[in-house]
Amino acid sequence: MKRKVNFLLSLSLILFSILSYSQSGYLKSDITKIAILGSGNPNPDPKHSGCSMAIIVNNESYIIDFGPGLVRKAAALSTRYGGTEEALNSKNLKTVFLTHLHSDHTTGYPDLILTPWVLGRDVPLEVYGPEGIKDMTSHILEAYKEDIKYRLYGLEPANNQGWRVNAYEINEGIIYTDKNIKVEAFKVTHGSWPNAFGFRFTTPDKIIVISGDTKPCRNILKYSEGADILIHEVYSKTGFEKKDDFWKKYHANNHTSTFELGELAAKVKPDLVIAYHTLYWGSTNQDLLDEIASKYEGKVVIGQDGDIY
Repeated sequence: MKRKVNFLLSLSLILFSILSYSQSGYLKSDITKIAILGSGNPNPDPKHSGCSMAIIVNNESYIIDFGPGLVRKAAALSTRYGGTEEALNSKNLKTVFLTHLHSDHTTGYPDLILTPWVLGRDVPLEVYGPEGIKDMTSHILEAYKEDIKYRLYGLEPANNQGWRVNAYEINEGIIYTDKNIKVEAFKVTHGSWPNAFGFRFTTPDKIIVISGDTKPCRNILKYSEGADILIHEVYSKTGFEKKDDFWKKYHANNHTSTFELGELAAKVKPDLVIAYHTLYWGSTNQDLLDEIASKYEGKVVIGQDGDIY
């Protein structure tokens, strides 16, 4: 009888492990999730919004980058609009990290400041980003000061805290900790930007590295060591070869090809690679996966807006 019970217990554990794997083929977590809010690039592709994602830990959200459309993409996944994520209800968007100041990563900033406030956020937004984020913040608040005044002192019962922003200019190293996460910032090579960052998030059960915009560089390799999940920008190598010399030089100095991403992943061997900020140039998702697979045999997905891992 005891042997039978032990057998059934072992079988149930095996079945639990199998069921815990997502369609992407990695072990799901009850603690840590990743939501892709924008997987696109500067082109106004209606299927791929500007760069943004959320790491959700113990039902609290941490936003990375604020490309155009992020608030509505978050709302689509929130419980208010029929999704599953309480942490992505607008009023719960409170803590944000910015990789760099390019417009495709920042034009959703006014929306992120104001819309969650209108919908009930009652604490200042906390933003951690490169040098220049304080100036950007002050200019946005100045631009919207009449709207803010009307909501505060008109008929609308807006609170006097949720529109405010605490902006912190970061350097390399640990930039944030709380009960859920530790966040380390590291510089990456994105053309001639002096302050472009990637981030390493450590949660209770996952290590997640986000590349930001970068070409292959020493720091992305260093900080990706030991990561469970690597979220990395990518462009199609086949599409790249069709570009003229000017654009080849530009992209080679600013971004990472499918082949280069595969080579990086083969060195650090994460459980899952999520490609984003995708430059297709006529390629399909399968084309990109095939190109990466020529260098790396592990699990890779091409992140799409609305995906949750």
